[in-house]
Amino acid sequence: MAESTMSPVFDAQKVTVIYVLGGPGAGNVIGKGTQCSKLVDAFGFCHLSAGDLLREEQNREGSQYGEMIRTYIREGNIVPSHVTMKLLENAMAGEMKKKTGDGWVDGKGRFLIDGFPRKLDQAIGFDETVCLASLVIFFNTSEDVMLQRLLERAKTSGREDDNVETIRKRFRTYNEQTMPVIEHYRALNKVAEIDSTAAVEEVYHVARATVTKLFS
Repeated sequence: MAESTMSPVFDAQKVTVIYVLGGPGAGNVIGKGTQCSKLVDAFGFCHLSAGDLLREEQNREGSQYGEMIRTYIREGNIVPSHVTMKLLENAMAGEMKKKTGDGWVDGKGRFLIDGFPRKLDQAIGFDETVCLASLVIFFNTSEDVMLQRLLERAKTSGREDDNVETIRKRFRTYNEQTMPVIEHYRALNKVAEIDSTAAVEEVYHVARATVTKLFS
């Protein structure tokens, strides 16, 4: 297969992309959203959640992807790469046009992308066509803890994918498809693995130090 000659939409010398990844339920274990919010406040990132973008798109009137996204999410499967990548690219372009301040001048930008990439082809495709990732923050925790927290969330979330059968399928999907992403970036020395079972402030201390080192 011939190598792609397409240049990324965004120049990684100017636009910093940090992926924030963890297994299903990692967000509930350590408050992944809280960690991202703290990093946004400290470094001026734009936080993009792939899951939120997909859910917004599935509910957007007239969306060409809405019903397909709904079906994939309900069945615990990964939405096709080109859909998620396009939504992220569009969101990044929109933020680049409107954000100002430190890290956002002269065509520069900095993004925390949460819950993406889920598969190796997404990682490679995004690097090649949208923007080369600078770092992966990997919030690691045990499957037992993740299951416990997801089942706790299910009591109040109302989400169709919060049931034992779908959750276990998500674990299998994660181990088969997302862990190779971690290993890919680990081989490139781009992974910062953080024990997400520690206290929230302790986790943030490590995450902040990691990002500070990247920007130093």
